[in-house]
Amino acid sequence: MSTAAATRIPDSSHASRPWRIHEITRDFRLEDVWALPTPGGPDDFPRLIERLAMGDPERQSSSRAVRMLFAIRWKLGELLGWDDQDAGVGSRVPTLRDRLPEDLRETPSGPAFESLPFTPLYLLNDEFAAEIANRTMHGVMHLGWVADGTGGYRAQLAVLVKPNGLFGAAYMAAIRPFRHLLVYPALLRDIEREWRSPGSILKPAEVGQSRPSA
Repeated sequence: MSTAAATRIPDSSHASRPWRIHEITRDFRLEDVWALPTPGGPDDFPRLIERLAMGDPERQSSSRAVRMLFAIRWKLGELLGWDDQDAGVGSRVPTLRDRLPEDLRETPSGPAFESLPFTPLYLLNDEFAAEIANRTMHGVMHLGWVADGTGGYRAQLAVLVKPNGLFGAAYMAAIRPFRHLLVYPALLRDIEREWRSPGSILKPAEVGQSRPSA
């Protein structure tokens, strides 16, 4: 899959699939769905999640603009208290782990994020979800591993949000152009470069194998 394919895709690409995340986010809205440039085989998904959890876009992004935007966002959060402990998961909002069906509670939650303030919810062989909350919103990052139509697989990213009142809705609307035009395209390019780089722990396995069992 080429970088040119790293674009937004229809909401139905997420909504029409039988993802388990639908069971716990009925009161969230689907903000974005993106195709990730990560071609691989059926068993590559856990390695992708491990690498994503290690990422730090403020320091590692190839885009100076993205690094600057993340730095500004964290500084504003510090100054205005958006990211205070009492604004996060388990404080301002209950964790979505409380909504998980019993079988998902018994699965691994996935790797801890080293820099980004996400809390993993569950990790399956073709699906991963993590949550984040602050004074602006309660959000979910969902990744799925889908067949690409050529015998291989790739990831797709969905962002689900529940804005925190009028302020949260206004904030999400204000940052939407930056996310669509700058942040996500740059992050997807970084993911592709790391995935395809020789010797990377994310070097894709052979494609064209059978789909993992559910």
